[in-house]
Amino acid sequence: MSQVPEEQEETLFEAPPMGEQERMVEAVLFASTEPVTVRDLETRMPHGCDAAEALVRLRKRYEGRGVRVVKVDDAWAIRTAPDLGYLMQKETVETRKLSRAAIETLAIIAYHQPVTRAEIEEIRGVSVSRGTIDQLLEMEWIRFGRRKMTPGRPVTFVVTSEFLDHFGLENARDLPGLKELRAAGLLENRPPPGAFSLGEREEDDEEEATSGQSELFED
Repeated sequence: MSQVPEEQEETLFEAPPMGEQERMVEAVLFASTEPVTVRDLETRMPHGCDAAEALVRLRKRYEGRGVRVVKVDDAWAIRTAPDLGYLMQKETVETRKLSRAAIETLAIIAYHQPVTRAEIEEIRGVSVSRGTIDQLLEMEWIRFGRRKMTPGRPVTFVVTSEFLDHFGLENARDLPGLKELRAAGLLENRPPPGAFSLGEREEDDEEEATSGQSELFED
């Protein structure tokens, strides 16, 4: 018995109608706790489906609704409409406030990525403790980037998809300003100009990592 060629066998099964593909994408995004890439969607869907086209149609269908389909970096998710966020305030967990040192370090990484530890210290004018970097890594708001092609090949830092998702950003070009950081409860009012100097060593905001903590940077 002759076998059907693979290409011909694939054509025997037509892809579901686009309306059904939209429903599939909607179901996956609704059930997922993290943004999903087009590639991941297509691996879940039947052969021949066009997840990218289904996403475009689904995003348009959700315009003006209580939730919307948003792009987070190179992935997609269903999120509450921004103007209705106040309805969820009683159900959200309050994020602990970051220290001034952590906020400044995070802002420098976000706006100058990829950036090395030495470059962060040069911009801030003060040394950065490993504890500050560790905190941002544990929160999964920053991650290691590729090593810089300079003497010593130091590691760089970049912001993560979790950081973008937290602030409702599509990519790093839409970074939040001070107003958004304060609204998220992550930044307290700063002292007036002249009240402190960035050249002073931070005694209250950051402490050196405790003994036994792994080194993040090469000597």
